[in-house]
Amino acid sequence: MRVALFLTCVNDTLYPDTGRAVVDLLTRLGVEVDFPMGQTCCGQAHYNTGYRHEAEPLARRFAEVFGAYEAIVTPSGSCGAMVRELYPRMGERARAEGRGDTLARTLAPVVPRTYELTEFLVDVLGVTDVGAYYPHTVTYHPTCHGLRSLGLGDRPRRLLEAVRGLELRELPGAEECCGFGGTFALKNPDVSAAMGADKVRNAESTGAEVLCAADNSCLMHIGGTMGRLRTGMRPVHIAEILASTEAGPASTEASADAGSGAIAEAGTRASTAEEPTA
Repeated sequence: MRVALFLTCVNDTLYPDTGRAVVDLLTRLGVEVDFPMGQTCCGQAHYNTGYRHEAEPLARRFAEVFGAYEAIVTPSGSCGAMVRELYPRMGERARAEGRGDTLARTLAPVVPRTYELTEFLVDVLGVTDVGAYYPHTVTYHPTCHGLRSLGLGDRPRRLLEAVRGLELRELPGAEECCGFGGTFALKNPDVSAAMGADKVRNAESTGAEVLCAADNSCLMHIGGTMGRLRTGMRPVHIAEILASTEAGPASTEASADAGSGAIAEAGTRASTAEEPTA
């Protein structure tokens, strides 16, 4: 099977190791992975900020770049939800504005072929045990787009539960938003920081070494909060856990610290909010 990796802007800019982990994981499972060099932003930031018309050329570009692939896999629930949930709405709005069906017809082929990584593994490849080894205690945060827009359900948990050496601990208030929300964190920094602090305190209460999620944008926010609160926990993308083996780079404490440290550092740099009072 030949698929395209849609890495997304945040991962391409700040977390390329997540993309490498996806390639390593899928290749190990017998999947041929291409990385189309023409890929750009999916338009989510523009659309969510009210610039719907400005997002349309980016959506057309996405359809042009990825249209030939039988599956498009992304390690991002939020960008996956942009394609699956909001591209059809863009087409409908263009039609309602009297601009015809061209946009809807252009975007329609890529919508059902775009998968978030965990649903591709479980639903398309039909696997939950991917041969991973990760000897750490982990708690899982289901991000909003994956939980509510894509309906990932227990797919990520089933994959984590099959990882050898991993002890999965329940996260209190797991379904509560971490407070990132893209531009929400910029427009409402005090509320965002308070929500992030609640999420981190709940994660810390589990005693886990690692907080795992399927979106690096949320992990950036959570990791920055972890750094400010000095919890000692590490934020790690699920792809990097699933790509780990006994011989792989993430199977050692040192490499896990290095990768998650980059997330925490980026989160601290990106956040404009002050640490909330307890």
